[in-house]
Amino acid sequence: MSPSDLKYSKTHEWVRVYGDTATVGITAHAQDTLGDITFVELPKVGIAIGQGGEAGVIESVKAASDLLSPVSGEVASVNNALLPAPETINSDPYGAGWLFTVKIADKAELDTLMDAAAYEKFLETEA
Repeated sequence: MSPSDLKYSKTHEWVRVYGDTATVGITAHAQDTLGDITFVELPKVGIAIGQGGEAGVIESVKAASDLLSPVSGEVASVNNALLPAPETINSDPYGAGWLFTVKIADKAELDTLMDAAAYEKFLETEA
């Protein structure tokens, strides 16, 4: 079950909002679909990113996948602990496996994201 305090994108990223900053990661569904994650490329701190814009790459034993930002803004920080241990995304996608934070440019974009219940319904239609 997806955590209820997060917002979700149709590209399987999650957002946790604290004030004007969003922490971004990939969902349990996404990491499960990818399989064992072997590499992550994170965005550079300070770059501007658009909603749906490419923020990096996640590679696994099965595939490589673009990492997209669910909100527009400036990348404020990245989780450098993932560089030597990308498998953390598999074991703790909603905690230690977070990817980056964004200083949100337009909070109205959050309204375009799904809550947990809507995301669970979306997963059913995707299967």
